[in-house]
Amino acid sequence: MGLETQDAFADSIEWFLDHLRAERGASDHTVNAYGTDLAAAARFFLSLGLAQWDEARGDHLQQFRASLGPPLAPTTARRKLSALRSLYKFLQKNRIALDTPLPSAAGIRLPKRVPKALPFAVLERLLSAPNTSTPYGLRDRALMELVYGAGLRVTEATTLRMEEVSLDTVSIRVTGKRGKTRLIPLPSGTLTWLVRYLTDARSQLLKRPSPRVFVADRGGPLSRQRAFNILADLATKAGIEHHVSPHVLRHTYAVHLLEGGADLRAVQELLGHASLETTQVYTQLDLDKVAQNYAQAHPRAHR
Repeated sequence: MGLETQDAFADSIEWFLDHLRAERGASDHTVNAYGTDLAAAARFFLSLGLAQWDEARGDHLQQFRASLGPPLAPTTARRKLSALRSLYKFLQKNRIALDTPLPSAAGIRLPKRVPKALPFAVLERLLSAPNTSTPYGLRDRALMELVYGAGLRVTEATTLRMEEVSLDTVSIRVTGKRGKTRLIPLPSGTLTWLVRYLTDARSQLLKRPSPRVFVADRGGPLSRQRAFNILADLATKAGIEHHVSPHVLRHTYAVHLLEGGADLRAVQELLGHASLETTQVYTQLDLDKVAQNYAQAHPRAHR
């Protein structure tokens, strides 16, 4: 393979990168990343004896895909395949490499990213961050207490209706994904702050009648995005440097329940998960702690 062959690959890459810059407004960082990934693909195809992009066929793409296995991370492999796919789509749009199938990243599974549960001391610091001498602070405290104390998704919390709160049974009725309804008991601490908000703050924030429990700054229903922003602001106020979202509070709820000895299937029901597998992935307890709890609880472990 001579210099002309290498130039055939390089010329197509530069043409595509110029397209990204001029027509798609891609940043320098993006263009450089595409260039690096495509140059690596070109070197691989050169090693197979190909002279240009349009000589690649399905078996060549399969060999390239196989070269992206461990120790390469799945995210990196998907990115490299995505870059090559984008190049081929561009070439085919310009009537080149029409016989080459588009590369696919299907089947390369990314690891599920599970947030870390907040240590109890950090959680307490976060929950104590709102200024509860104001109606807004009471709302924010009650919102966080409910997301953590009942393990709610942020949408479930912001769309919760007054009629779904039962102070008599100390529980809330939540409609989750796929319209599935579940009844969730409220811890005493969560109940305390929810009652304080409903009694002392909600009517002051409400500008017009609303069935929603949580009221926005201007008196309407509290939006999902506003809930995210409230939590982010309070995390900063509490001196928590890493990202904290409502999902982190929900995850912390699940982990704290399981570490306290709650049954996995009970936690599944409380979270509103369709399958037990989701709950297991979602919580990802330390295996040593699971083994320790098992040894203490299983009757045959003591024989």
